[in-house]
Parts: sequence; structure tokens; C-alpha cells
Amino acid sequence: MLGICQALLLTNNATGVALNGLAGYALASNKSLATLPVTGWVVGAALSAYPASLLMKRLGRRGGFTVGTLMGLLGVAICSSALVMGDFWLLCLGTVVFGAYNGFGQFYRFAAADAVRPDFKEKAISLVLAGGLVGGLVGPQLSDLTVDLFATRYLGAYLILVVFMLANLVVLRFLEMPPPTEEERSGRVRPLLAIISQPKFMIGVLCASMSYGVMNLLMTATPLAMLICGHPFSSTTSVIGWHVVGMFAPSFFTGSLIRRFGLANVMMGGVALLLICVIVAGAGISVAHFWWANLLVGIGWNFLFIGGTTLVTETYRPAEKAKAQGANDVAMFLTLVASSLSSGVLLDTRGWEVLSYFALPLVAVAGAAVLWLMTLRARPVASA
Repeated sequence: MLGICQALLLTNNATGVALNGLAGYALASNKSLATLPVTGWVVGAALSAYPASLLMKRLGRRGGFTVGTLMGLLGVAICSSALVMGDFWLLCLGTVVFGAYNGFGQFYRFAAADAVRPDFKEKAISLVLAGGLVGGLVGPQLSDLTVDLFATRYLGAYLILVVFMLANLVVLRFLEMPPPTEEERSGRVRPLLAIISQPKFMIGVLCASMSYGVMNLLMTATPLAMLICGHPFSSTTSVIGWHVVGMFAPSFFTGSLIRRFGLANVMMGGVALLLICVIVAGAGISVAHFWWANLLVGIGWNFLFIGGTTLVTETYRPAEKAKAQGANDVAMFLTLVASSLSSGVLLDTRGWEVLSYFALPLVAVAGAAVLWLMTLRARPVASA
């Protein structure tokens, strides 16, 4: 059930990625603000992440996910109204509300980790995230088919999202998650600073956040860059679709890779893929360059994101779950806010090739975090 919910979430997310920047470009008088609706979507997720975690502690996972889906329906309604009215700022508001759906939905992976024994966490996280593969295949294709369904361009592609959110509400009725235990509700809780200052927690957050920042910087700019370069919308949806495939198809075997080669080695592989992605992105502006860059950044993100999430789940007690998971996702989404906001400005002022190289510092931070993890794990062996 969690995998199906993830698939429905990513169908909407993949469609939103392809649409929000293009709709913003169509409505914005200042084209450097074109990615502001994408930023609004990320801001909505960032603002909702911590409250969502606390709400799930009280209502349970199913209740929290239901609230998030209802927020998504409201957001799409506002975005659709903004397109009909030609109001750029109303579109930005709508994407903020729509983003809450993603903020709540990010906890599907933590719900999976909570539902299994400790030695199966990384596989559970991977398998649930693999549901996003459906989003990569279905979302962009549907947006391509419905983008001109009505006289107002992009309106049909936004309205189709309602169908998937309603389907999500149905699926959630069949989701059986154990209610919060007494220990989770009233157990001992350390101060938040004590939780987030643990090296393993910091490494997990850094790896997940930096990989998301690199991916978002390039992914947000891709639809606009391809439009500016004269590539057709069908090529854009194909690139975004394969990008999402790169994000989630590896999830079928990432957990097994971690068990075979070790968490740190798989995460370092993710860093290497991000570095190759930046080199490819800066090398040209053909459809092939966009395709390979987006595919590689998706796979690199997968290795680092699953690895980082697994690390974070090892750092908190049951009663601290809401605090720790919420803090992790807030940090992640704040990185996304910065990367999506700068993406449009860099594309407008510096161009695609230069924009891609601005991802290098984020890749370097992720690499340093993985090296830190390797150092920590080598200490017991050295002392022995």
C-alpha cells in the first residue's frame, strides 16, 4: 500500500516538475522569476514537513497522509484557477499549498522503515521508493497528452492530478499501519539539539540534502532550458520521465547493493554519479545531454538519499521519531528552496552550462560527508 501511495505521489510530482516552471514562464512578466512556482512547491513541502511529522504522532500515519492529500487537492484547485485567470502570484500560492502534499508524502519511506524489523530497513525504504518508478512513466506522458486539452494551456495537465489524489485517498483506506505505541507517545525524548548533533544524523542529513539540492538545481531548470533551446515539449516530458526512472528504478536493488558492498561505498558511488552528471550537463545543450544528465543525477540521488535516510533511522528512540524525521525533512526542503530559487536566476543570467557547475560545491559537501562516515566506521577496526 505504501508503494502504491508513493507511485501516486510521484505521478503528481513528476507532472508538477514538468509544469510548474513552464506555467510560471508563461505567466511571469519577469522571466527570471519563472521558477518561483517550483520554489513555492518546495516551500510548501518545507513548511509542512515538521508539522506533518508531529501530526502523524497524534493521528497515526494514515490520518496524516490523508490530511496531506487533501492539502494537495486544494493546491491544484488554486493552481488551476490561477491559470484560467492568468495570475502568476496566485499560481505561486497554489504551488505552496500543493507542496504540502509532497511534504506529507515524504514520510512514506519512514513509515516503511517503522513497519519492518531493523535489519530490513534499507530494503523496505528502497522498495517503497521504487513505487516512484510508476510516476516517472505515467506522469510526464499524461502531462504531454493533456497539456492542450483545454484552451488554457497546461490546465488539463493540472486537473488530471486530481484523479490521482482521489485514488490516493481510496488507497489510504486500505493502509493498515499500527497506531503509535505508548512508548512512542510518552517515552523519554532528548532535546532536538542532542539528536541532530549526532555525527551519523548529520551525515545522513547532509547526504540526502546535498543530493536533493544537486538534483533540484538541474531538474528545475531543465524544462525551461529545453524550451529556450528550442526542444519540443514531448522531449522535455521524456527527459523528466527518464529522470524519475533514474531516481526510483534503482530502488529495486539499492538495498541489496548496500548489503553486499556496504552503505558508505554505495553512497560514494552516488557522489561519483553526481559528479559525472555535472560534467555531462555542462558539455552541451542537445536533448541527449539533458537526457543523460537527468538520468545520472536521478541514480546518484537514489544511492545517497536511501543511504542518508537509513542512517537517520538509526539515530533516534521511538518517542523521538517525529522530532528527528521532521528535522531531517525540514533541512532537506530548505536546501531545495535555495536550489530551486537560484535555478531560475542562474539560468536566466548565466545559461545552462554555467548553472550546472554551480552544483559542484554541493557534490563536494556530499563527498566529504561520506568520507566522514567511512572514517567513523573505520575507527573500531583500527582500535581492534
